[in-house]
Amino acid sequence: MERKSAAFTVFIYACAALLAVVILAPIAWLFVMSISPAADLAAKPLRWWPQAADFSRYQQLLSTAENSAGAAFTASLRNSLEVAGMATVAALLLAIPAGWAVSRTPSIGWSLSMVIATYMLPPVALAVPLYMGLSYLGLLNNVFGLAVVYLTILAPFTTWLMKSGFDAIPREIEAAAMIDGAGLFQTLRIITLPLAAPVVATSALFAVLLAWDEFFYALLFTSDQRAKTLTVAIADLAGGRVSDYGLIATAGVLAALPPVLIGLVMQRALISGLTSGGVKG
Repeated sequence: MERKSAAFTVFIYACAALLAVVILAPIAWLFVMSISPAADLAAKPLRWWPQAADFSRYQQLLSTAENSAGAAFTASLRNSLEVAGMATVAALLLAIPAGWAVSRTPSIGWSLSMVIATYMLPPVALAVPLYMGLSYLGLLNNVFGLAVVYLTILAPFTTWLMKSGFDAIPREIEAAAMIDGAGLFQTLRIITLPLAAPVVATSALFAVLLAWDEFFYALLFTSDQRAKTLTVAIADLAGGRVSDYGLIATAGVLAALPPVLIGLVMQRALISGLTSGGVKG
């Protein structure tokens, strides 16, 4: 076994602790802001902890009273869940067969490279044609139309991830299944997809995060509570002349909860998927 000095161990733990502080400090401050009275947020010098915790903003944003900030927030939360869910499912349905085809047929790998090259284009360059297309189809200010736009972003990325996962699965396993009489779709369903499950979970998680955090297209293609997503709703809270920074922080905390919960549930699959193919025997 390789021995490590005590100094090196202390250094590793110190670096890990510093990284944790850098990552968690903004989140902790966001929560502190969300429970601080407005007077504490405007006080000089700044108060790092409120004299009395105020959770009323959470009640306000989770309220469903008509024409309230809570109604707008809960509607945008529902829209974000629907758009991210639809776009992620559609992206996986496209990415799994496309990634497998590119992995098993290297001669068509150029097609995936060309599709991924679309990421080089700034989103604003695609805004006008996408807007005209959605307008022609009657899908402006519509969660389904926004999900279709997000699909154009997620499909190339998830296909690339799935290809990397399929590359790590030996072709001999699939060949052996076909020799035993399994058809192509049966082989994919019984052999390939179970082995690629961690990569599928990783692709799904990253797709959800990309769709959940997207702001530019959601701002352009939505106009009211029928389709506005969380990112646009939070921007609306900051759009007035007088902004309640505590309310914005509360919205940020609530918006971060679903991705965090999904990440915790899929943590093991995520780590397995990210390390898939890293070591070959």
